Formats: sequence, structure tokens, C-alpha cells
Amino acid sequence: MDPYKVLVVDDSAFMRKIISDLISDHPHFVVAGTAKNGAEALEQVKSLSPDVVTMDVEMPVMNGLEALSRIMAERPTPVVMLSSRTSEGAMETICALERGAVDFVQKPSGSISLDLYKVKEQLLHKLEVAVKAKVGGHRAMRKAAPKIGLSATEHPGGRKSDPHPASRRSFRHLVAIGTSTGGPRALQAVLTRLPEHFPAPLLVVQHMPPKFTKSLADRLNQFSQIQVREASDNEELLAGVAYIAPGGWHMTVQERDGYRIRLSDAAPRAGHRPSVDVLFESILPLRKLKRHIVLMTGMGSDGAQGMKKLKDDGAETCIAESEDSCIVFGMPRAAIALRCVDVVLPVEDIAAKLVQVTAEPGRA
Repeated sequence: MDPYKVLVVDDSAFMRKIISDLISDHPHFVVAGTAKNGAEALEQVKSLSPDVVTMDVEMPVMNGLEALSRIMAERPTPVVMLSSRTSEGAMETICALERGAVDFVQKPSGSISLDLYKVKEQLLHKLEVAVKAKVGGHRAMRKAAPKIGLSATEHPGGRKSDPHPASRRSFRHLVAIGTSTGGPRALQAVLTRLPEHFPAPLLVVQHMPPKFTKSLADRLNQFSQIQVREASDNEELLAGVAYIAPGGWHMTVQERDGYRIRLSDAAPRAGHRPSVDVLFESILPLRKLKRHIVLMTGMGSDGAQGMKKLKDDGAETCIAESEDSCIVFGMPRAAIALRCVDVVLPVEDIAAKLVQVTAEPGRA
């Protein structure tokens, strides 16, 4: 097999050299070219036809976000972003994932990271996933594209209602969602299509490091009708609110003075913290509620065993995202193989299904 061609894009010649050296160590990859800004990257993508691109965000002439948008529009190619650890860097990364980046890797110590070798294995693994990912043609995300500049309390339909009315504390349904690679765009497609008065809480595990989950929640909240926020320990569940598990913490639910979130820094499960399986297993005892379980795009099988246990325990609905709309058809495929899935849907149809299954008889 010929090695995969990689285009390395960074405005620092030093970083281009470090990244290229790390990638060249792997027999499955060859650095086909480098670029020092987004404009050069766009030209190199067209002339070299790389299999995957590593992209910095902050660059002169044309930054990484603009270059990413142009690449996805003109020559769709898998892109892995290299991100800083700052809050600003986290939000830029979330924007990049919205625009079509497959995944991202954190630079260990800022824009010029002499210690990039610390994330070498992570970078190579994500490049291996990215070259097999589907990019371009994601109709769901183009339909649900965010409107930039809305405040955290607004959405395209107007101002959100008070998130703490008494009616939100009473609910009969619970939705739990697990996703990984490609998840931010899939979550955007689902959450932005739910009505403001959705009659259930939504618990979401997205594999992502600390800081990035807060930026993801804030970003989704900007243009969703429901409330979206990063979960806090001991927080009471409310209908019409989506809770994103914080990076680096397992999220579970307990019935105690209502239903409350518990966060734990217990050991990762199969390399993941937060873990989808940990969340799913925690709602096994919550049999008073009608439980609706969703697995969407992502590498690996996290959540499949948990979904199987919930299905065997009488969960109301088990949904898997279809291969057609997945960036990486790993987690849904694993659940389908366990024969615990009731329905397989493209991502743009999942919200409508959740609205249908949570509707109470006699209510519009």
C-alpha cells in the first residue's frame, strides 16, 4: 500500500519541521508538501491532492478557519486541526469542527510547542482515522449552520425562556446521546432542530478534552432553542436542557431529590473519560423514565455495550446514526452489530424522531 500523502500547514517554519518529522516517522504517511498560510494551503490541496491536511488556525494572509471553509467548498479533504489550549483556541477549534475538520490535536504548550512529541501518537492515530473519514456533502450541517454573533441567551427564533420553571422539573422521558469523531457537527444537526419546550433532559457524552466541552456547549447554546450547557456536579436535570459531559470527567445520573448529575474523575473506561458506556449504565436503574438512547458518529465502540444493556432492560428507543451521514461509522456500527438498535437514521432525521417518541398522547 502506498503511504498516505499529508500536507502540513503552519505559519512557523520550526513547527512545520517538527510536525513533518513526527509524521515522516510513520510508514503509513509521507509529507507531500508544506504551506505557511491558508492561501498556500488551498493551492497545495489543489495541486498535490493530499489524503489529509494538518492545519494551524492562526496564520497570516488567510487563517486556518477561512482556508478550511475554502477547502471544504472547493476540494473536500480530511483536515486535522492543531489547536492551542487557551479558551480562545478552544472556541476556534469548535468553529473548525463545524466547518468540516475531522478532528483536532492540542498543542502541548502553545503555538510554538517544542514538546509536540508528547502528542505524537495521538496525532498519528487521528491522521489514520481522518484519511478514512468522509468529508464534504454533509447536507445536515449546511442546513443547520450557525448564525455568528448571537448571545448565549438567544437563538434564531428569539430569546429563550426561563430555564428553571417548575414545569421543567417534571418529566417522563430521558434522552442520552453518545458521540466522538465528527460529533460536534452531528450534535449541532440534532440539538438545533429540537423545539424550545422539548419534554426531556438530554445527557450528552462527546469525547473531547477539558475546556473544549465548555466551548462546545456555549457554541451549541448560541443557536439552539433548547438550553445547552456543560454539566456541573449535583446539577438537577430539567426538561428542555442538554447537558454536555465535561472533558476529563465521567458523567452519571442519580435519582436523589429529583434526578441529578454526578461527575467523577474515576479511571478512564477503554481510554475514555467521559465514557458513553459509563453514562448509559448509570441510567439503567431509572426505570420510571422512558429512556431514549442515541449513538452517533465516532471511532471505536464506546456506548454499544451500554446501549445493549439498556435495550435488554426495556429502554424505549435505541437510535443509531446511519453510515451515510457518519463521519466515522464506528460506534453506531458496533451497536448495530449487537442487534440492540431499533432504528437507523441519517443525522438530520434524529431530532424529529426524538420529538416523535417523547410526545405524550393527546398533546401536539
